[in-house]
Amino acid sequence: MDARNTTQPAHAFSRETIGLALGTLGVVIFGGTLPATRVALATFSPWFVTHGRAAMASLAAALLLLVLRKRFPRSDAPALFLAGLLLVFGFPIFSSIAMQTVPASHGGVVLGVLPLTTSIFAAIIGGERPSAFFWICGVAGAALVVTFAISDSGMQLSSGDLFLFLAALSASLGYVVSGKLSRHMPGWEVICWSLILTAPISIPGALLSWHPEFAAASSAQTFAFFYLCFGSMFLGFFAWNVGLGMGGIARVSQVQLLQSFVTLAISAFLLGELVGVRTLVFALAVIAIVALGRRARVTR
Repeated sequence: MDARNTTQPAHAFSRETIGLALGTLGVVIFGGTLPATRVALATFSPWFVTHGRAAMASLAAALLLLVLRKRFPRSDAPALFLAGLLLVFGFPIFSSIAMQTVPASHGGVVLGVLPLTTSIFAAIIGGERPSAFFWICGVAGAALVVTFAISDSGMQLSSGDLFLFLAALSASLGYVVSGKLSRHMPGWEVICWSLILTAPISIPGALLSWHPEFAAASSAQTFAFFYLCFGSMFLGFFAWNVGLGMGGIARVSQVQLLQSFVTLAISAFLLGELVGVRTLVFALAVIAIVALGRRARVTR
């Protein structure tokens, strides 16, 4: 949204609406990441989950780029590589370590801090200027998330919570870098080239972290791993990156609070994790605050 315009033309409104819809689709796909990670970790190691999902996704990305004969965007290589380090390695390894010690439902609520951290990075490096009311809502939502994390861990932050916060920082900075690139490059190309540029790390890492006992993984564990490869690491970013580029990084990032509900639902259904009233109350409170922030002004 241009700060110089007091009224928004119809085509601009439609563009933002489409961006929000695509961002929501990406969030729904991402919502299965933590539960799938917990299932996969029953057999696979955190290091293989991190490198293996990236290696498999990079092969799919290479095939797609080759079929469509896309030219390598050399001038954007540093930013694409940075996005890859943050999203292909940073978030997956930190979240995998966290999922060894905390339930996926707990992680889903803690990662509710993502909209705030993404908005902060969008303001610092993304050229976006959220209003004061936007920041008030974002800080209030983050405060609720921190309160939940502390109270749910016996009034102290556990190591799992610290790794979840590191995962959130990696993801939010990666989202902003990807969102900026998606303003002049198709969003699906951004994640594809990021995967290609980090493949020299992910493929050897997958081979080195493989253990023969991984071949005995159950069908559920194998499906969870492939969901991480082609859902969380690949197709989810197609919708998410395009949404960030079309609707604005700070504004679209707010729909990520829906991810908490998706994660809670999947955790209860697939993992049998007990989602108590207290967890739901915190999740609802955070989403209500972000819904208020959704009405706040954000300029570029």
